[in-house]
Amino acid sequence: MMRGLLDVTRRHLLAGLGAGASGVGQTRGQRPNVVLILADDLGSADLSCYGSADIRTPNIDSIGAKGVRFTQFYATAECTPTRCSLLTGRYPQRVGGLECAIGVGENGRYDEAIWLQKRGELGLPASELTLAQLLKRSGYETGCFGKWHLGYREQFSANRHGFDEYFGILGGGADYFKHEETNEGAGQSYLYHNSTKVKREGYLTDLFAGAALDWLKRKREKPFLLYLPFNAPHAPIQDPDGFDAAAGTAPVRQGHRATYRKMAERMDQRVGDILAQLESMGAAANTLVIFLSDNGADANGSNVPLRGRKSSLWEGGIRVPCLMRWPSVLPGGRTVSQVGAAIDLLPTILAAARTEVPKGHRLDGINLLPTLTAERAPQARRLFWRYRRGKAIRKAIRDGDMKYVFDSGSEELHDLSQDGREQQDLLASRSQVARDLKAKLQAWEQEVRAPRLRLFKPDAA
Repeated sequence: MMRGLLDVTRRHLLAGLGAGASGVGQTRGQRPNVVLILADDLGSADLSCYGSADIRTPNIDSIGAKGVRFTQFYATAECTPTRCSLLTGRYPQRVGGLECAIGVGENGRYDEAIWLQKRGELGLPASELTLAQLLKRSGYETGCFGKWHLGYREQFSANRHGFDEYFGILGGGADYFKHEETNEGAGQSYLYHNSTKVKREGYLTDLFAGAALDWLKRKREKPFLLYLPFNAPHAPIQDPDGFDAAAGTAPVRQGHRATYRKMAERMDQRVGDILAQLESMGAAANTLVIFLSDNGADANGSNVPLRGRKSSLWEGGIRVPCLMRWPSVLPGGRTVSQVGAAIDLLPTILAAARTEVPKGHRLDGINLLPTLTAERAPQARRLFWRYRRGKAIRKAIRDGDMKYVFDSGSEELHDLSQDGREQQDLLASRSQVARDLKAKLQAWEQEVRAPRLRLFKPDAA
């Protein structure tokens, strides 16, 4: 049985888990619906509830205002590995080949990923147990609408991973109006409804939310999991209202803060539509809504005052906004200092849904519910990261408040309780702490080695 699954108290089960689901009344004994919303490249300071002075996000903010807001929540450095962690509750290193974003058109971006690509194996294998598979086995209806980015081939599709219905793009980024991929090998559209490539008109943020709303309106008899991974505000930076009929799209305005702001605010409006639909269904009280970003912002967004950005393992690259609400269980308006991570969401959701994983299946995350309900004090965490892209290799460990970072040859040590901006390197003055953390990091690397890479040799790519 997974760690922490039984930490949900009897009060949770009776008062919280006994509330109604899916708008068919609030009958004691039913389990919660789950709405998991993922932003793309949204910075740690790009929501008004996290201090943004120019971006207004009242709907997203309301999730925290009616629930909890994390101040120390972590993802990974890029899109694909966070999605892997989110859906499996495991470090992406256990899968192999997913330590950075899968490149446009199924390109591997470092040696192991290139090797898997050549073998037709670059993606999240269906053998990996996912949140959707586990909840589906437990009687949930499941839908995914948005950016998948866990493999282009059908064997890696959302439908193969437990989602009853899928609509969205397969890769990392696309023109918001043409729906074609950008950058490496641009021009191909990978917009799919289940296994069929489709054409639609409209702005991707609106299309994803619209499909999710249509699906929600059909959900009535069973509890449901709605996974809504927006591609906003990931590049290309395009005005939702800037469509040029002659060009068939909107101008790309990289680095243009006002356009980025409009993209984030359009996403907020669509989140508001989802929350309003839950209210109209009578499902809001017993729906666990979670909102987070997949990594820190790139140059378009803001991680101020944190150091670094997307693709780095400094706090600005991996610390992300995260908000949760579950009105029938979680107290509203709380700010929590508990260190959390994307790997924790699967065990937390499964605990809420009273769903177990098969005996012997290893999870890396923990159930956060007892801390979120203030029944357990925040606990120290040990978290690991490794990022590989091209020749770059970055590694990090946070153990309690101490954080060691290896950045392609350079090393630093920081005490996050005193130096959250990572400005004071303690490597020289606390060398024994650094050695201990390095040893733990090395042991972790050996422990999470992916079985499917057993035949890989560094020169095989």
